[in-house]
Amino acid sequence: MIDTVVVAPGDSPGSALSGVSWPAIVAGAIAACAITLLLLAFGTGLGLSMVSPWYGVGVSATTFKITTGLYLIVIAMIASSIGGYLAGRLRSSWSGVHADEVYFRDTAHGFVAWALASVLGAALLAAPATSFLGSTAAGVTQGATAGANQNAGPMDGYVDTLLRADPAAQASATNPADSRGEISRLFTRSFRNGAELKGPDRDYVVKVVAARTGLGQPDAEKRVNDVIMQVKADADTARKATASLAFWLTASLLLGAFCASLAATEGGGLRDGTWKRRT
Repeated sequence: MIDTVVVAPGDSPGSALSGVSWPAIVAGAIAACAITLLLLAFGTGLGLSMVSPWYGVGVSATTFKITTGLYLIVIAMIASSIGGYLAGRLRSSWSGVHADEVYFRDTAHGFVAWALASVLGAALLAAPATSFLGSTAAGVTQGATAGANQNAGPMDGYVDTLLRADPAAQASATNPADSRGEISRLFTRSFRNGAELKGPDRDYVVKVVAARTGLGQPDAEKRVNDVIMQVKADADTARKATASLAFWLTASLLLGAFCASLAATEGGGLRDGTWKRRT
């Protein structure tokens, strides 16, 4: 049986080049990144138009999460397909190479273009993320220096719920900023690693809440328990949302790799005039 060899028009059998055409791969990766940014910008505007702060207006949170995940998959499929197609269509011709080897090289070109685009995209997103984390850390440091009443911390909302009282009770409170800062530190330290307030800390917080709000001991303890349960519920909701986003991103990356590889084989086949024979 005679092996099939790919010889493009105008190429001589001795003009076979390297198995990797980096200019084509870089071009496909850059195109994929640009299309991804374009579709992300469009999706951001579309998402903002779907949500609303008013009750009963706009889509629900569950629908928004599913729609966002599906849109991430669509972005990956479109951008990766175009990038992979360009990587296969723009690559150099391989004269005198077996058709199966050409098919493998085209698939590899699409996959490498997708991998390069993914790395470039991660690098582009890492810079603003680092800047955001740096500014957040600076804000936390300033808050620790200037006091809890000058810079809002992540637990201030829960502390507001704990220390909410009638104006008369608030007027008679002493050192409100000190008690708020202390409770904020207790909450932050206790819930940082998924734990909760220990016995002595819980008893102390109950006493502070009772003194600040004028509530009786049982009512203050109930308020503390309610807020702790709210902290846990919010943390669990954030954990589930992060896990769901990670799964959607994984699915979009896998589908993007497949689409880029498949599109590169089509682009390479069209470049050599062998696509119809492959199909």
